[in-house]
Amino acid sequence: VQLQASGGGLVQSGGSLRLSCADSGETFDLYAIGWFRQAPGKEREGVSCIPINGKNPAYVDSVKGRFIISRDNAKKSVYLQMNSLKPEDTGIYYCAARRFDNCYLHREWYDYWGQGTQVTVSS
Repeated sequence: VQLQASGGGLVQSGGSLRLSCADSGETFDLYAIGWFRQAPGKEREGVSCIPINGKNPAYVDSVKGRFIISRDNAKKSVYLQMNSLKPEDTGIYYCAARRFDNCYLHREWYDYWGQGTQVTVSS
């Protein structure tokens, strides 16, 4: 598994961004994928994750109703649509993978990590 996160940038409060996590491996559809973020001086926190079947994804409370995670196994990609962005959403966003059916928002659970993409939301 080799994960590549992209799509970050600078956006005003209330704006939207779509992050992508692409994998170059052959068995992407066997991996649960999670999105995490890390703000300066803070611990890395789980934002959202999606099981291998794409059903019943999980979200941290602070992004529920604003973020949508999805996956396209044919394209070996997972997406995080982020709407109504707030300054507190600022941070480096990482995608992570573990070969398992379900997913969890615990960073210690994941085996593989991408390099991160910066999201900055200005007020």
